[in-house]
Amino acid sequence: MSRARGPGAGPGRGWLLRLVIAFAFAQGAVSMARPAVSYRALALGADETAVGVIAGVYALLPLFAAVPLGRRTDHGRCAPLLPLGVVLISGGCALSGVVSSLPAMAAWSGVMGLGHLCFVIGAQSIVARQSAPAEQDRNFGHFTIGASLGQLGGPIAAGALISGESGALGRTSALALLVSAGVCAVALTSLWRIEHRRTPGSRAVKQSAKVPVTRILGARGVPAGIFISMAVLSSTDILTAYLPVVGEHRGIAPATVGLLLSLRAAATIACRLVMTPMLRLLGRTALLTTSCLLAGLLCAGMVLPVPVPVLAVMLAALGFCLGAGQPLSMTTVVQAAPAEARSTALALRLTGNRLGQAAAPAAAGLIAGTAGAAAPFALLGALLLAAAGLGLRGGRAPRASSVPPEPTPVRDREQDDSMPLADRNRS
Repeated sequence: MSRARGPGAGPGRGWLLRLVIAFAFAQGAVSMARPAVSYRALALGADETAVGVIAGVYALLPLFAAVPLGRRTDHGRCAPLLPLGVVLISGGCALSGVVSSLPAMAAWSGVMGLGHLCFVIGAQSIVARQSAPAEQDRNFGHFTIGASLGQLGGPIAAGALISGESGALGRTSALALLVSAGVCAVALTSLWRIEHRRTPGSRAVKQSAKVPVTRILGARGVPAGIFISMAVLSSTDILTAYLPVVGEHRGIAPATVGLLLSLRAAATIACRLVMTPMLRLLGRTALLTTSCLLAGLLCAGMVLPVPVPVLAVMLAALGFCLGAGQPLSMTTVVQAAPAEARSTALALRLTGNRLGQAAAPAAAGLIAGTAGAAAPFALLGALLLAAAGLGLRGGRAPRASSVPPEPTPVRDREQDDSMPLADRNRS
């Protein structure tokens, strides 16, 4: 007779599986839309600096909205943010493909970023709330596989649809943006019974006072987790936005660029699938530090005009190294933050992400405009090397004994039905 398993006990069951599927479609739409926005901007006459500004606006609205959304989620339900995020992403993608001016594209790119923020805050808060402390590394790792699946399929789809031949770049990039809106809408089909209606202790959380942001940021491990996450996400973001520009300069076809970006995403998935044994072998601090160090060196090496096969190998290795930073930084922040402010702490982490996404592309655009399209990757290398140093000094999560115990999540009906009949009668 098998023993009953708690929520999130397996990567392919119940609420976690549905969340991963929804995240895969939402992230796939964003990953498809981001290079499409860059190509459409180029077709409308944008230079490297303008592409960087448009990529930065994607993060501008989320920069101001993250903490209020996190506060709301700490004292309420998480699930309503998911369909709201899907609607905003779909609308931003579709309207980015319809408008024909660069300022309008930048504005709708910002709406797309706000939708992505809503979805991610809600989803990460659900994983943190419904996972026991010992399961968080694994569940966050499986959750981020959804993002990697989207990053794997999105660029391939964009590369297949976008063509630069015979002046078709503007028309085909617009088509890719409209298709990405439809892809995101599919995520709505998986957003059912993801969040448990009631969790023991939730009433006490709702009635508790707001934890000051300074206290959250002062918790040991939170600043390191935020900076590492910012560095890793900024690297992925600039890579997605600027590899098409590098491809245009080096004569690499859009379809090949899409395959290269998807190769990077596939390597990230591979990293997350083997994260548990790597953690056992190295520990969180060593894994964070080593992965950021190697990623920084690989990013800096992409400045060199290497052939496409060598570039593919470098991107695969880079994707594997970047795979550890996001899920481990989530766990680091969640376990270091006060128990009643974990959604706000995750929102602060996302604020750091969006700050990096707003500042890094703008800086990358300035560098690219003066030093060449590949120069932003040197900036990424320096950022990741700084993250490696910070991870070595302060990336260690608090000991499990110092973390307040999580309330035991309430099993949903699907999981209760998997219990033996005698156990269900006793409950």
